[in-house]
Amino acid sequence: MNTYKRLSEVYEKSKVIPYDYNSKIVIMSDCHRGSGNSGDNFLNNQYIFLAALNSYYKMGFTYIELGDGDELWENRCMEQIIEVHRSTFELLSKFYKSNRMYMIYGNHDMQKSDTRFLECHYKEYYCTIRRTVYSLFTSMKGYEGLILENNDNKKNRILLVHGHQGDLINDRLWKLGRFLVRYIWRTLEIWGVNDPTRAAKNYRKKNKIERQLMRWSKEKNIMLIAGHTHRPSFAQVNKDMYFNSGSCIHPTAITAIEIENSCISLVKWSVMIREDSSMYVGKEVLQGPTNLEDYFVNTHS
Repeated sequence: MNTYKRLSEVYEKSKVIPYDYNSKIVIMSDCHRGSGNSGDNFLNNQYIFLAALNSYYKMGFTYIELGDGDELWENRCMEQIIEVHRSTFELLSKFYKSNRMYMIYGNHDMQKSDTRFLECHYKEYYCTIRRTVYSLFTSMKGYEGLILENNDNKKNRILLVHGHQGDLINDRLWKLGRFLVRYIWRTLEIWGVNDPTRAAKNYRKKNKIERQLMRWSKEKNIMLIAGHTHRPSFAQVNKDMYFNSGSCIHPTAITAIEIENSCISLVKWSVMIREDSSMYVGKEVLQGPTNLEDYFVNTHS
């Protein structure tokens, strides 16, 4: 099944989340939280992520993770990932317990589509340092897609997906993809052989995927926000409605999509330096804010 059909299929069955002018939503993707070894791409940016997420929590944002939050192709043990990134999961749990978190699964954490897997591995964890069991996500659900719907104009909809849909080895044959990454490509990458299953490391594959996502968005007249390619993208008014949140494993930075006051922005969080040479984690607006209504004004005429 091709990308167009798969996205349409996801759209038809996605949960609808209403939003209005007062809504505050931050969308991040591709954290690839690992087990703390040399292959854990999240390690370098974990403190930037924590600083950004803590800021969003204090400001009342809803957090939506757009897939590949956990690296479950390279790692078998979810408990080890949680133990290594304990602070991150405890902060995510605060969002969850205040009903401000949604988790979309991608190709690298497809197991989140299974409620039994979530119940077994995400409900709680045992902290070996504190020797205490901590509650995390008591009845979390993983989504393949979500729809943000404007309360004032229900025709104005935004589809949120990871973006791997229709890519055979990353979608329908994800278990084969996981096998190849875990036992073959992970070793070959040490010798400089690029993993063909990963859009993030294959520019030709990135371009193909993005063209397909843009085509669906344009023909359906539906705004689309995805991840997967790790390449941030911000739509131009009157040209397209495709956005990409980028990833949390850029060198020295993470990117995100913000929706606030009915406006959308692409932002970057990184370590910055003050005039006195002290360092801090700060946010830079890369594009926007642009009023969401500007994108929809000509789509339903």
